Amino acid sequence: MLKTAIYYDPIFLAHDTGDHPENYNRLTAIVEKLKSAPFHKSIAWPKPAPASITQAEYAHTPSYMRWLEERILSGAHYLDADTIVSTQSFDAALMAAGAVICATREVINGNYKNAFCAVRPPGHHAEAFRAMGFCLLNNVAIGARFAQLEMGLKKVAIVDFDVHHGNGTQHIFYEDPSVLYISTHLWPHYPGTGSEDETGEEAALGTNMNICMKSGDGDEKFIEVFGGRIIPALRKFGPEIIFVSAGFDAHVNDPLGGLALTETGYAAITRMIADAAVELCQGRLISSLEGGYNLRALAASVEAHVGELVNS
Repeated sequence: MLKTAIYYDPIFLAHDTGDHPENYNRLTAIVEKLKSAPFHKSIAWPKPAPASITQAEYAHTPSYMRWLEERILSGAHYLDADTIVSTQSFDAALMAAGAVICATREVINGNYKNAFCAVRPPGHHAEAFRAMGFCLLNNVAIGARFAQLEMGLKKVAIVDFDVHHGNGTQHIFYEDPSVLYISTHLWPHYPGTGSEDETGEEAALGTNMNICMKSGDGDEKFIEVFGGRIIPALRKFGPEIIFVSAGFDAHVNDPLGGLALTETGYAAITRMIADAAVELCQGRLISSLEGGYNLRALAASVEAHVGELVNS
């Protein structure tokens, strides 16, 4: 039986953000939890390889990539008001994107059932030409483009359940009808994008789907939205692979959130996405970590999420 792959590398801990909420303790808590999980014998821990600059440019402009590397190597500590970097942040960002690329390749090639990428820095706020919101490179966007440009897939879906709207992912694919982007997020909330009338442009009209959640919405509401809107949209689109921007800051105990999901809710919506992947695209599902800042809630939610990937 094929295993679920967990992609992780210690370089992610070297992206030093000090006492910022997005810090290395997030991954330490996740890795410790997964290694002691009841299903730990059903997961594999393959070693990722970094993305090349060329691969990063599948989603980002060459001028942005040059600026990002130069800023970090020059010793800069901030890229914007809340995006902190350190000397090894560029290497960590390339490895985070590379982890999603490796996961995509191995799942498409049939070596793993599906994958979870325990990576940082996160990615979904990074636009084609700028870093923001703790994010340097858009890991899922790079993985999606890799699936198309190097693995030959044509139709890709991305489901983003972070508490914040993935403005970067929307920005990158807003005019691309080959990528369906679906986001649930607290509205209005940072970064201020993601209204329901933002549905794509030109030929891509209808392939960008924002679902605005209200403060306090929890498990029941999310299950209703996934069953009534998201899964039908996936079926209509017919993807060949599904990516998940897995942010766990919609948890009821998260300090940066405002929604009320629990581990039970994360398990339920993950099960629905995984079932859709089995139905629509041979089970091909790649999940990549985004937000989540209460360490106990984050670790427990990731355990629930990965447990459903293992059991799918």
